Amino acid sequence: MSAAPIRDEPALVRGILIGLAVLIIGLFILLPLVNVFAQAFSKGWHAYLDALVEPDALAAVRLTLLVTALSLTANTVMGLVMAWAITKFEFPGKSFLITLIDLPFSVSPVVAGLVFVLLFGAQGYFGPWLIDNGWKIIFSWPGITLATIFVTFPFVARELIPLMQEQGTTEEEAAVTLGAGGWRVFSRVTLPNIKWALLYGVLLCNARAMGEFGAVSVVSGHVRGETNTIPLQVEILYNEYQFQASFAVASLLALLAIVTLLAKTLLEARLGRSGGRH
Repeated sequence: MSAAPIRDEPALVRGILIGLAVLIIGLFILLPLVNVFAQAFSKGWHAYLDALVEPDALAAVRLTLLVTALSLTANTVMGLVMAWAITKFEFPGKSFLITLIDLPFSVSPVVAGLVFVLLFGAQGYFGPWLIDNGWKIIFSWPGITLATIFVTFPFVARELIPLMQEQGTTEEEAAVTLGAGGWRVFSRVTLPNIKWALLYGVLLCNARAMGEFGAVSVVSGHVRGETNTIPLQVEILYNEYQFQASFAVASLLALLAIVTLLAKTLLEARLGRSGGRH
């Protein structure tokens, strides 16, 4: 016996709801995205390329790639460690640890940036000692990296924890029983089962790291050619009324968003077919 449909709305109601959804997506998502590229190419290809190869823009791209690479590496390792600890072991404070993982989601990025300034700035708790020993954290790439790691920390762990909890520890225990060591269990049993969820978390982390503005703006100092990431460079160009150049640089982030969306769709389809395991 076939199940009855959950809802059987009249065709007019369905058409109105679908039309409203399409209209909202078009006005608030597609139209701004199209406008970015229209403004970026408003003065032609040569002006577009000139804006991208301008020294400050190239410096912003290099810094963004560096910070993103470091943040991805750190959060991938920490996400795996956190997910492994939470799903494979029982210990006091486990629920509190899970809550802390979500802390960057509930704290404003600007507040997070101010916390790092309070800790590592020239007048901060550790700043004077760091400066005396030749370490510059705030208004330099290490501070930008720390702020980016903080705001992107939950993505990898949050993708892995539910999947690893669902899978349980049966396969790992069987591998240990057969004589496999810790690294062999992880590389041959655990990692193949979580690889697609891990890639999904890394993808989300990458997108957020490249587009982060609030926390980075606080700790960067806005030094042109040195501490400006792509979003900060876009803001500076726009504030200086270099609209075409600002949209040209912004188009790099828009392209990233499109690529991320396509990769996200493919990974979701892969996860849906495999249940996130293989």
